[in-house]
Amino acid sequence: MLLFDRIRTEIVNALHREYGKTVDPDLLVVSPTRREFEGDMTVILFPVVKVLRKSPAAIGQFIGEYLAKRMPEVEDFNLIQGYLNLTLTRSFWLNFLRKMVDNDQYGTWPRNGEKVMIEFSSPNTNKPLHLGHIRNILLGWSCAKIFAANGYEVVKVQVINDRGIAICKSMLAWKLKGEGKTPENTGIKGDHLVGDYYVLFETMFSEEYAEWQSSSEAKQLFANRNDADTDEKTFFKDFKNQYFNQYSNLGNQAKDMLLRWEEGEKEVLDLWNMMNSWVYQGFDETYEKLGVNFDRLYYESETWKLGK
Repeated sequence: MLLFDRIRTEIVNALHREYGKTVDPDLLVVSPTRREFEGDMTVILFPVVKVLRKSPAAIGQFIGEYLAKRMPEVEDFNLIQGYLNLTLTRSFWLNFLRKMVDNDQYGTWPRNGEKVMIEFSSPNTNKPLHLGHIRNILLGWSCAKIFAANGYEVVKVQVINDRGIAICKSMLAWKLKGEGKTPENTGIKGDHLVGDYYVLFETMFSEEYAEWQSSSEAKQLFANRNDADTDEKTFFKDFKNQYFNQYSNLGNQAKDMLLRWEEGEKEVLDLWNMMNSWVYQGFDETYEKLGVNFDRLYYESETWKLGK
């Protein structure tokens, strides 16, 4: 019998002996004590007060003393208005933990015939996994373990964002500045190496954009701005994406590389496969260290092809 149920049974017996009235056990609410109060379990006295027509203080004092004498698990008690807070002994908690540790199946339930899919991690292949990814990975893995313990068949999946302009930025930077560097000849973890080239692209782009802002074309655009109250710094901060899409040499090269990827050009696909393979090796190292694995891997590139 669970401790909650034993407490209810003892209270019903005590009240019957003391007051000659039978209290329905279902009226007795026993729950974990709220953090701001001292105790481990709390008995809500109001339903009993209505039946016995006694004050909460009198009933609570009687029940608390009775349980402390009758139940070796109860060490102490305190009363706060209509709530009886019970403090359990250390030996109870030690025995409770021992039973948990000794029982490999503790907290698990038989298979219920239902299947759930849990998708987590799902990174981009232009940079390494960061702390935000790690948080989501551990949350997803924990959810998978919890569902499995509750009888579900769990399918753990991730959708890898392996295509798009961000990926092409890393590819272009490596093509322009990589000089044949690989994880093998540099000793750099694969996803970190690719991430370095994504950062390099952004650095190159920022330098290009800063230089362009001094051009007559940029000055003319600023002079013709819609809001005359917008200062130059704010204007060019907001204009950055438009510059990338319409004016940037690096932006045009990256977009051209993406179009060539979509057209299936061999040179671009070979570069894409090579750099993605570096990233996957790096991801796998991280997943192995975390003790995490997946049942299914889905790729944005496959979804894109199906959509096309």
